[in-house]
Amino acid sequence: MARLRMPHFQRRWKWPKVLIALMVIELAGTVPALALFGIASPNLYRTKLWRIGNENGFNSSPLQVLYAYANYRPIPKIPFVWSQSLTDFNVAVSVLSMFVLLVKAAMFLLHIWYPILSTLTNLPIVVLWAVSVYGQMGPDHSDPKHPSNIAWYLTKSCSYARPSGNYGYCLQAKGAFAVTVVMLVTFLLNLLLGIWSLIPTASQRAASKVGLDDMQTKHSPLSDNSDREWEMKRVLPTTNATPAQPYTPRTLAFNTLDRQLPLRA
Repeated sequence: MARLRMPHFQRRWKWPKVLIALMVIELAGTVPALALFGIASPNLYRTKLWRIGNENGFNSSPLQVLYAYANYRPIPKIPFVWSQSLTDFNVAVSVLSMFVLLVKAAMFLLHIWYPILSTLTNLPIVVLWAVSVYGQMGPDHSDPKHPSNIAWYLTKSCSYARPSGNYGYCLQAKGAFAVTVVMLVTFLLNLLLGIWSLIPTASQRAASKVGLDDMQTKHSPLSDNSDREWEMKRVLPTTNATPAQPYTPRTLAFNTLDRQLPLRA
């Protein structure tokens, strides 16, 4: 029966300098992300930008929940782009990214940050940052009269927020979105680099095959270089005229009982 062979993953990075450059970019993006999302938490400008968009007919109104309570109507679902859940989510992803970066840097210096670990770690973080990008973009369809596919502060000028004194907050929201996109691209490149480093080259596959063949030969009972004791092993003849008889551990034990010890050269 043929034995199943486990896939051979590489432990060395193909482009370690690219990995270091991505770590630097990751650090340059994680620190601003922590700062921007931390400042925006819990609700520094989210509701204000929501209200400005409604006053200009770009999206729903933040007062729709109060209207529903006052008129005994079903409570509408708050769009994800304007929800507290998105703000908390962004903060959590930023903290997680900083923690992963610190662990990654330490393990890389210890030469134990393997591509397989990088791939398994970066995959869920890429998904988290993609959710963050989607959440900050929108959409807002809670008000049929003012539907919005993308948040207004990303597609329009921040001059709409200047009369209310929220121009700086609009720029901050744009900056937070830009940092989020940078983090998504950085972790995506990390993921692709890890996958690419896992795939062995032709020379690496050949070297691995040679090493596997040598190991199988070394542990074969038919090999004179075997370092294991087998049930039956060839015995080299002591002379050309009288070849030695092959023996096993059981044969030696029975000969000992019969007082028939093998001749010693």
